[in-house]
Amino acid sequence: MKRTYFITGGAGFIGSHLSERLLKEGNNIISIDNFNDYYDPILKEKNYEIVKRTAEENNCHYKLYRGDIRDKNILEEIFNNHSIDGIVSLAANAGVRPSIEAPEYYVDVNLMGLTNLLEISKNNGVKSFVFISSSSVYGNNKKVPFSEKDAVDNPISPYAATKKAGELLCYTYHALYKMNIACLRYFTVYGPRQRPDLAINKFTRLMLKGEEIPMYGDGTTARDYTYISDIVDGTVKALNYVMQKDKYIYDIFNLGGSNPITLKKLIDVIGEATGKRPKIKKLPMQPGDVNITYSDFSHAKEILNYEPKIKIEEGISNFVKWYQSNILEVQ
Repeated sequence: MKRTYFITGGAGFIGSHLSERLLKEGNNIISIDNFNDYYDPILKEKNYEIVKRTAEENNCHYKLYRGDIRDKNILEEIFNNHSIDGIVSLAANAGVRPSIEAPEYYVDVNLMGLTNLLEISKNNGVKSFVFISSSSVYGNNKKVPFSEKDAVDNPISPYAATKKAGELLCYTYHALYKMNIACLRYFTVYGPRQRPDLAINKFTRLMLKGEEIPMYGDGTTARDYTYISDIVDGTVKALNYVMQKDKYIYDIFNLGGSNPITLKKLIDVIGEATGKRPKIKKLPMQPGDVNITYSDFSHAKEILNYEPKIKIEEGISNFVKWYQSNILEVQ
């Protein structure tokens, strides 16, 4: 059944991959992205061209609006021009450390923008909504692996706090307006087209240039890295889950790999994939950084049949090959 989905942040790393997947399945995609300068907008332009080509190859409708989710007028225009079946709310100000420097901006974009999306959905009778949360809501949770049943009342960055608040907003709209909503807590997503400020992209770039790798702490902090195709698969399954008309759904799912990798191990794996010996510069731990992320995805496996497939060595190899083929000038 062909559906029309509205994807916010549609020209970004995850949004472009998700759009591709849904277009290949024969769906129509409407998206919005503000192409801000958090990183080079040219990268998003390239993502947009890839998605546009995918739509043409699959004979599906694709329309991208250049705008901000805080702009109610452009959201009204989108919903007036298109019949939307379901929404994936990816657009947000990302980054733990930058949120400490600009908390007001993060609250404005991540919460006011989300409220606008929930309101426009409610006003137009769109009942199926997927909100992209984050593993950062767990803070420095002492119990591992992290379960959706764990308390998440102690975020250690404004970014994490906005994601926890976003989940609560979603529950409010579910309770008041009977919207079907799934909140997805992503665990450190990586793969081709990853943002250049994220560790794997940054470390690959520095290694290929023969420069030092900044290692915050002693290298024992660990992250549950999740490959982009696994994240997209889980997101599509969650979207299908909330599209059910005869269900009354509010649920939270961890989407991770359940296999934390230490920072030192990650650097070594990237070194093997690039054929370079890492040069490490040790630096102090940064405010807002957590010691470990570690997903228990058993709930997502049970309800969504989510099962990550790509191991870190394969995923890093894929990323490095993409980087060497697509980033023509190593900067």
